[in-house]
Amino acid sequence: MQVEAKIPLGDVHGRIDHLAVDLARRRLFVAELGNNSLGVVDLAAGVTARRIRGLREPQGVAYVPGADILLVANAGDGTVERYRGADLVPLSRTLLGADADNLRPNPADDGLVWVGHGGAGHGAAGAQGGLTALDAATGQSVAATIPLPAHPESFQLETAGARAFVNIPGAGDAVAILDRAARRQVATWLVPGFRANFPMALDERGGRLFVGFRGPPTLGVLDLTNGVVLARLPLCGDVDDIFLDARRHRLYAICGEGVVEAFEDPGGAQGETARIPRHLGRVPTAVGARTGLFVPELDRLFVAVRAAPGEAAAVWVLRPEPPP
Repeated sequence: MQVEAKIPLGDVHGRIDHLAVDLARRRLFVAELGNNSLGVVDLAAGVTARRIRGLREPQGVAYVPGADILLVANAGDGTVERYRGADLVPLSRTLLGADADNLRPNPADDGLVWVGHGGAGHGAAGAQGGLTALDAATGQSVAATIPLPAHPESFQLETAGARAFVNIPGAGDAVAILDRAARRQVATWLVPGFRANFPMALDERGGRLFVGFRGPPTLGVLDLTNGVVLARLPLCGDVDDIFLDARRHRLYAICGEGVVEAFEDPGGAQGETARIPRHLGRVPTAVGARTGLFVPELDRLFVAVRAAPGEAAAVWVLRPEPPP
């Protein structure tokens, strides 16, 4: 994997959170949490084209092509804001409660977007959290919130079924299994001895769930049918995003210690040993760069690099080697 470009974000300070992409317009959206803004990167020109200001600790961001709507989740006031895709004109604001966080469009591509919110946030134990489905076209919730015992971090949505897999580090460092249709939690999976599970990636075809733990830094590989732990692999420190590259059968973990760690993944081949990823290597980035986005359609991994002494904030564009 090579660093192909570094796109400056401009006068942006503080922590950077999650990213989303508008493929048709070749735009990358960057949640500039510490700057209370959203960066809009023109990928074709390789420049930051504009900035939406006045947000309140934006964490999650999602673009829904069918509705042509951009959504931004604010931790500061627990709202999700909607913008018209064409010109990013603000449309409405939905209040969900404390710490609105990750956003994920429904796999059915039906215009629904799931948002994690509530609880104390940042992995701390505290008030109840939940997952709520919003209609991107209207900003309204479509059904009751699915309650969780603490704030949800990264979550993944099953395509072939109705399950949602949710990291809840504030409730015993567990993975909560939700039934999206029945609107309830149906199981709890644990990896004993490991804590602070923030990112995850879903390999539905291979029947595995990859969970990143920060304490100690570990990649947990769980069987998707029953939560059985297939493997525990050493991982880079301060991990916050994990992505599956299906074309190359690889995993990419973005870590705040300043690296992207790559694993070769057999892709759920027959036999338990073949289902366990193998370490490939590390690509240096920058300390504190722990979020990003892998876009299969562009075949690029985008890494958000926060400002540091002598270096401005930027999005690094990493190009994986051609697939075999």
